Amino acid sequence: MHDVVDLRSDTVTLPTPAMREAMARAEVGDDVWQEDPTVQRLEALAAERTGKEAGLFVPSGTMGNLVSVLSQTRPGQEIILDLDSHLFNFEVASAAVIAGVQTRPIRTERGFLSPAEVRDAIRPANIHVPPTGLVCVENTHNRHGGTVCTPEEIRDVAEVAHKTGVPVHLDGARIFNAAVALKRDLREFTAPVDSVTFCLSKGLGAPAGSLVCGTREFIGRARRWRKMLGGGMRQVGVLAAAGLVALEQMVNRLAEDHSNARRLAEGLAGLPGIRIDLARVETNIVIFFVERPDGAAMLVRECAARKVKIHRITPASIRCVTHKDVDSEDIDRALEAFSEITRNW
Repeated sequence: MHDVVDLRSDTVTLPTPAMREAMARAEVGDDVWQEDPTVQRLEALAAERTGKEAGLFVPSGTMGNLVSVLSQTRPGQEIILDLDSHLFNFEVASAAVIAGVQTRPIRTERGFLSPAEVRDAIRPANIHVPPTGLVCVENTHNRHGGTVCTPEEIRDVAEVAHKTGVPVHLDGARIFNAAVALKRDLREFTAPVDSVTFCLSKGLGAPAGSLVCGTREFIGRARRWRKMLGGGMRQVGVLAAAGLVALEQMVNRLAEDHSNARRLAEGLAGLPGIRIDLARVETNIVIFFVERPDGAAMLVRECAARKVKIHRITPASIRCVTHKDVDSEDIDRALEAFSEITRNW
């Protein structure tokens, strides 16, 4: 149990003692010159885990998605993605401002494009419209409550895109959560796509960093874009060392986060004024709706007074995310706080 139960995001995780030790003794070099041996080991391990030829260490998932878009499109093209996707909503319009591409958001049921939706959205050759340059998939899906897209669903979408010569990018910020939830090899999720990003600093607990993986040619282009965006880092092996520990020690324990999220969701389902779809709680994200007017703001405020931090994502909805720094006792404390606050609703 912790003094403060922080359920705002899995980005609040602190590095483990093993990570701090690895960081302290990391062998380093200048990574812009590709001379940091720890970064090289991390990139090689990421490529192996995803089944791709090469990897690239970047400061954040947002930069990872952006260099992936830049490396596979040209200005004036269009990318197809889900309406609620992170790339469309929470990356400061970087695809439009920096990559010069138009986004074509599609409203979906669970956050995942269907083959038919992709087929209908791909632009025909026409002087009046932007040509389709990329299809983007997010797995797990943040704003749909951590829902999981199966490898087969990704494959079917990729087949449609590839038939028209359009590449596919997988925003896999929490892709390890998907693999653990379905008990499938990570490479099954990544095999159909042309590029993939995943975060080290969420459920895997590292202090910073993401990986971009794809072909060697693609990674060469992405490395150049990373430099242009200011993402070229020097003796960054001190961070890569924590990433290695994350990949080697922190993946299997994600199942604990999923279990805690399920317990939290089931507890919330029995409270007055709370509406939650338990079928969508597949990994470590719990999104629920507060039916009382201004109740969500009140819940955030009253929980904070009880040392429970939660995040309001819309005027009436709240997202809670479980992670390694939230244990079963913390879940009990959070549910006790929710129960006290909603008792008279």
